[in-house]
Amino acid sequence: MAASRRSRRGRVTAIAAVVAAAALTAGLTTGCDAVNKALDCVQTADTIADSVTELQQAVENAANDPSQADASLDSIDKSLRKIGDKTDDADVNKAVDDLNKAVDNVRTAIKNGDSAPDVRPVTDAAGELTKVCTS
Repeated sequence: MAASRRSRRGRVTAIAAVVAAAALTAGLTTGCDAVNKALDCVQTADTIADSVTELQQAVENAANDPSQADASLDSIDKSLRKIGDKTDDADVNKAVDDLNKAVDNVRTAIKNGDSAPDVRPVTDAAGELTKVCTS
């Protein structure tokens, strides 16, 4: 009977160890997933910041080449789609939505003939996105 108890305890201990190892592995995998998403967010926000700088320069030179502003807006749109597809964070999604709206407003202004649209809302929204990605 004592051998039977030891055998059962051994199995229970082995099962507990397997369950604990599985839980630890799942926790580490989830943690790595969160880190990878945060890194993607930061990298994409950095790409967007570069595109915003290009947009500012393009708007300043719009008289020479209006297509530059469109190319910069397209680049920002592409980056926003990329980050929006990879996150389920409410703050990041709000920042992405705000930036999308600001980009749409600049695009509309350019289509309506505004040769010097206000890009400050785009800059502000990109700054907010960077902030939420790094916090």
